Amino acid sequence: MSLNNIRNFALVAVLGFLVSACATGGKKRTSNDWYTGTDTVKFLAAGVPDRVFFATNKSSLHTASKSTLNKQAAYIKSSGISVVVEGHADERGTREYNLALGERRANAVRDYLMSQGVSGSNVTVISYGKERPVNPESSRLAWSQNRRSVTVKAK
Repeated sequence: MSLNNIRNFALVAVLGFLVSACATGGKKRTSNDWYTGTDTVKFLAAGVPDRVFFATNKSSLHTASKSTLNKQAAYIKSSGISVVVEGHADERGTREYNLALGERRANAVRDYLMSQGVSGSNVTVISYGKERPVNPESSRLAWSQNRRSVTVKAK
């Protein structure tokens, strides 16, 4: 083998290794994953997701959140149950800031449920801020999962 052939073979081998090392077997995450939260969705009732997700430092509801809340409102009205809306934040920021942000998020959910005909007397809110993360890691994925509100049946 000539030196040129060996060099070409080595180059192909290195490029092949790099390409295979860059390949991932998992789902590619997109910039919209922050509100879908497919890794953390649980259910208030059959087919009724219990949580919605928020952008960083935001408490506004997006289209996907409203779709989930429409299902929650229909279930709450048909069953007559009372619920607690828990507001959560990711770990970044002070405890006080995140408690206030969690409360704004929970209130946004309560207000939307009420706009869909749910009685205000059937909905209470509480903020946990960053105190109850669903994912304790310090990563973008974890933060996106922790920026949420969760609707649970009142006890």
